[in-house]
Amino acid sequence: FLSSLKKNNNKPWFDKHKPEFEQINNAFKEFIDELIFQMRKVDPQIADLKAKDCVFRIYRDVRFSKDKTPYKSHISAAFGREGRRGKWAGYYIHIEHGASFLGGGCWMPESDELKKIRQEIDYNFIDFKKIVEGKSYKKTFGTMQGEKMKTIPKDYDKDNPAIEYLKYKSFLSGIDLTNNKAVMAGDFMRKAISIFREMKPLIHFLNKAME
Repeated sequence: FLSSLKKNNNKPWFDKHKPEFEQINNAFKEFIDELIFQMRKVDPQIADLKAKDCVFRIYRDVRFSKDKTPYKSHISAAFGREGRRGKWAGYYIHIEHGASFLGGGCWMPESDELKKIRQEIDYNFIDFKKIVEGKSYKKTFGTMQGEKMKTIPKDYDKDNPAIEYLKYKSFLSGIDLTNNKAVMAGDFMRKAISIFREMKPLIHFLNKAME
């Protein structure tokens, strides 16, 4: 369905196939409800959320975009201390034909939160480094992801041992799932939980910084 939507991203096609979308969307929400239930056993910080709080709408906001296609070609959800909105670091699942991924962290925090995160990394760099340069983390995710500044952040020195991490404007981890079979497999729930478990130390570090 998502592959066809990408090729036919227009209202007449979507309206014709809306019953199919609603069936898919309901199945995805059921999956997210179960994923949240299982993840709360792994991460007690996760709130008692429902899928409706976490699943993003498929309708695009085209008001300020050059791309006027009305629909996203993926379905996705975010959850943690809050659902799809809010400042807290959390977990993210993205399903797209040939471009799915499991991720999480803190995407483009507001200036106050960004300042707190950088301060926490600076003060507790040893603990932070153990997380993002730890053997298990690096085996799963490689390096931390996210947009970085090209210059030195204000109030920090270029010789600061944490300076490359302090340049980040987003603090993210994730794995790509370009093989659709991995997403459709019967063990996808278990795989998602396993990946999110590896991500938990970073999520907790970021949330502690913003408390």
